[in-house]
Amino acid sequence: MTFEELGLEAGILEALYYMNFEKATAIQEQAIPLIMEGKDLLACAQTGTGKTGAFLLPILHQLVTKKANKTEVLIVVPTRELALQIDQELEGFSYYTNMSSISIYGGGSGEDWERQKRALKSGTQIIVATPGKLLTYINMKYIDLESIKYLILDEADRMLDIGFQDDIVNIVKALVNREQTLLFSATMPPKIKTLAKTILKDPEEIIISLSKPAAGVLQAAYLAHERQKIDLLLHLIKDKPNYKSILVFSSTKKKISEITQALKRKNENADAISSNLDQSDREKVLLSFRAKRTRILVATDVISRGIDIKDINLVINFDVPGDAEDYVHRIGRTARADTTGVAITFINEDDMYKFHKIEKLIEKEVKKLELPEFLGKGPEWSLKRNHHGGNKNRNFKRSGKPKRKFYKKKK
Repeated sequence: MTFEELGLEAGILEALYYMNFEKATAIQEQAIPLIMEGKDLLACAQTGTGKTGAFLLPILHQLVTKKANKTEVLIVVPTRELALQIDQELEGFSYYTNMSSISIYGGGSGEDWERQKRALKSGTQIIVATPGKLLTYINMKYIDLESIKYLILDEADRMLDIGFQDDIVNIVKALVNREQTLLFSATMPPKIKTLAKTILKDPEEIIISLSKPAAGVLQAAYLAHERQKIDLLLHLIKDKPNYKSILVFSSTKKKISEITQALKRKNENADAISSNLDQSDREKVLLSFRAKRTRILVATDVISRGIDIKDINLVINFDVPGDAEDYVHRIGRTARADTTGVAITFINEDDMYKFHKIEKLIEKEVKKLELPEFLGKGPEWSLKRNHHGGNKNRNFKRSGKPKRKFYKKKK
């Protein structure tokens, strides 16, 4: 279905035309009419399905058609990166309208604070905010909550995972004139359903490809000892000169630094991003990667969700993610929409059981490839768990005293 068939306002359609968006994705096709009808919505859709447009376009349509001149929309998101991304998409979608937006998040400079404060005081129709910073502005009475009619919670499962549940409840309670609430989540755990029952009124429900990687992702894995991973990574990247955009995910900031240094020693165009960087530096790194000036970006899960970077050719999981759901979001960075991409995971002896849980979640066995000969043999596949949650390929001594043996007394 085209966006014109969905009945969106002419200025929004013109912006979509210049952005080369013509046909709606599945989540957009289902959600847009319901939102335009004023329904509350609980929607579950994975990364890369177009869910941001699914709520931005109909809400923007409603603001434009009613000629809103106050702050009427509040979009709450878990991270500053996602707040910035949504604000950037709004700039594109609203280019031919008179609607304006502002992103509010922590970790910025004093200049960011002043810019956000000025925008809130002068008036903006849409606020995109992280929960903590939003509550700060609410307590300082910089936001007119009485005018807000539309509340959107994006990546709601992530917000609950990182401890924002109380903040969300407090925000919802403060919106006394709320008319419509939209809850978007990448997964549907029980806590999301509980939250939905609390804040939504007779909601419609949409579930799109729950916890499944996009069909265009070619998935593979290598069984590799930890000491083999760096050399394996360097080999794979050297073997793929046509891949112009590569994302490498690792579990710790220390590993990210080691991986990036190893890549740079081989003259690879690589950069790193983690919570160690301040906001302006993170934005510069992401902008360079998005513009294809940086070929390889090494990252923690800080950007596994919510960053819309198109045409990523390869995602490498240097470590198996601890949460099976995070695997879906990591590899969701490639094969966005109708494109194709490759996702490769390195599995050491301690991560095999975790990866098995991922395969159960996605209902697919990922092909295990042979290591290059120069690396030698990797670990054997085993699902026996050790005390640390991995596989039992090592010898572990139990702590504590041995059990007493009881003997029958001789008569």
